[in-house]
Amino acid sequence: MPSFTFSKALRLLTPSDFKPVFDQAPFRASHQHFMFLARSNGLDQPRLGLVVAKKNVRLAVQRNRIKRLVREAFRAYQHELPPIDCVFLTRRGIDQLDNSVLRKQLEQQLKRLIKKAGAAQS
Repeated sequence: MPSFTFSKALRLLTPSDFKPVFDQAPFRASHQHFMFLARSNGLDQPRLGLVVAKKNVRLAVQRNRIKRLVREAFRAYQHELPPIDCVFLTRRGIDQLDNSVLRKQLEQQLKRLIKKAGAAQS
């Protein structure tokens, strides 16, 4: 039975983890309110980094809600994702989406990312 935890090994934590993804991200899954950037990581599991800027989402409550929903969606799809480093970036207006709409959009974009990165891996 696979584990669906979100351990430290599944996170991008340091600027040196984020930099390669920002510099060269061959895989993108974009939406009006957010974007995923991704690249292969050479490990055996995918990793996630979150960038939820105060400029785009004013209230801490909203930023935390968005991060929680992104982590939850990533956790659910982590076994389908190829070994990639993935960075989630917010855009203006994301805080206006309610949980169900945001969850649905996140799942859609993660599936696109799985399709793009999986095709490149094989």
